[in-house]
Amino acid sequence: MGPAPSATPQPTPTPSPTGAPPASGRGGPPPAGAVTPPPPAGAGTATPSPSPTGAPPPSGRGGPPPTGAVTPPPPAGAGTATPSPSPTGAPPPPGRGGPPPGTPLAPNTTPAPGGGQTALPPGGGPLAHHPPPTSTAPLPAAPPPAQALAPIAPGAPAPGPRRMEDFRGARQESDQGGRKVFTEPGRVIVVDPSGQSFIRHNEEDRFRYGARDIQTQQVGNDTRTIVIRPDGSQIITVVGRDGQLMRRIRRDREGREIIIIDNTYRDPLAVGGFYVELPPPVIGIPYDRYIVEADEAPPDVIYETMEAPPVQRIERRYSLDEIRYSPSVRALMPSIDLNSINFETGSWEIPPDQAAKLQSIADGLNQAIARNPREVFLIEGHTDAVGNDVDNLSLSDRRAQSAAELLTQQFGVPAENLTSQGYGSQYLKEQTSGPSRINRRVTVRRITPLLNGGTASLPPPPPGIAPPR
Repeated sequence: MGPAPSATPQPTPTPSPTGAPPASGRGGPPPAGAVTPPPPAGAGTATPSPSPTGAPPPSGRGGPPPTGAVTPPPPAGAGTATPSPSPTGAPPPPGRGGPPPGTPLAPNTTPAPGGGQTALPPGGGPLAHHPPPTSTAPLPAAPPPAQALAPIAPGAPAPGPRRMEDFRGARQESDQGGRKVFTEPGRVIVVDPSGQSFIRHNEEDRFRYGARDIQTQQVGNDTRTIVIRPDGSQIITVVGRDGQLMRRIRRDREGREIIIIDNTYRDPLAVGGFYVELPPPVIGIPYDRYIVEADEAPPDVIYETMEAPPVQRIERRYSLDEIRYSPSVRALMPSIDLNSINFETGSWEIPPDQAAKLQSIADGLNQAIARNPREVFLIEGHTDAVGNDVDNLSLSDRRAQSAAELLTQQFGVPAENLTSQGYGSQYLKEQTSGPSRINRRVTVRRITPLLNGGTASLPPPPPGIAPPR
């Protein structure tokens, strides 16, 4: 995708409500040139439009990249998106995303101006090869909440810990099939012998804010959580007995339903049902349009990235867990990095004076969701390499959730169109084991094409007809 045309209008800024539920159609019109099909007669929900296809497919589209394929160098002036070399020159600790000194550049990498490595995996980190997990067992479910889910007033702090030291002493460690498993309030962390680490949490927590009522039902082996909002609309989350999200559905006041996430597909070849390894993608767009720096990009570029297609053909649909835990799958989609939010050490709460930095991200999200109510975006959390890996993974996951909550509470981004995940220090953008503002970042990535296999979302069902469950 080339630079944005000058005729593209600036996105309409999203108002900053303080807890009001997202309004229908929120976010303003998409840029000029975006075609939105008319809604079906009588339907109250905007008809999703096909995935964007404006960008020409990169050469070699349709299969794995040819051996030795080289990513085109970034265009002149794109240096702001290039990770800077380590200020200390010291390599990162093993297992934290960086190859040892002297390792040749991996395929599809381009030399950075400072002599370091610029690679193209998710979050902008180096394209270091992470061996697949050695354990083929599924990831354990996150621990259930200490008490039943209950509505929380908009803007009110959530009950429970606020900082890492609040629960670090209560963290429990066990060995399960050769994997180290750490259990803490609201989270389970799995450290595989391969060096990879994974974290799971209960996403239903984000839907409590501003809810009128929350109901939990047991249907066979599934748990169904129904969040009823003040306007009468409902968000229905179906979770299997293994703790995996199965479906997320939005039901309006008239009973019309839209399945936002259908996570029932499972690939039997995926390791543990959650990990897939693909060849590195061939990136056919400029580097600064593949990994966009939110602090420097104009609003139209941020919006276009929220709508951007995959960088190459997607061969099948992926489950949400495969997307969360497989870096090579996430690498198929462009992303937006925001590293200007200053968190207090050991805290995941976003200070009030930092919230406005998410405005441009919120505007782009609201426009994309108004255009296609089935869009799903992954909010990723990343830390630097200071501290231990387990703490960093927990902290990054909680910061990603905080960013998703703030996008909903303050900017009206529908909570059901977001999902969050932390990665700790596994994908360093700057190769240093010391403090790094560049590495402490939030990344936003459109994952709708990964969930649906690159096909266009279907329109909402006719009024009064519920989709299959």
